[in-house]
Amino acid sequence: MDLERMSQQELEKLRTEVDNAIRTHDARRRAQARKAAETAAKEHGFSLDELMVRDKKPKKSPARYRNPEDPSQTWTGRGRQPGWIKSALENGGSLEDFAI
Repeated sequence: MDLERMSQQELEKLRTEVDNAIRTHDARRRAQARKAAETAAKEHGFSLDELMVRDKKPKKSPARYRNPEDPSQTWTGRGRQPGWIKSALENGGSLEDFAI
């Protein structure tokens, strides 16, 4: 491609095409990578969506404590203490009273 022999209109068109190619470069590479991943998943008998769904689900910690007054209320022992645990501890109770 000889830029010196191109007209201004041809150069501006080329610049527009280059700008578009740069702007969409990552999207094209991402699409190529996804296609390669889909092919690899298919070779193993899966769809890419099947594999990704399992990987995205966080593992939930099992409940370690249960409110005896409302068994639907549980706590894993992580994060902020629920109100029913705080109240019991303030009134002299212990966590072992609520252990599952």
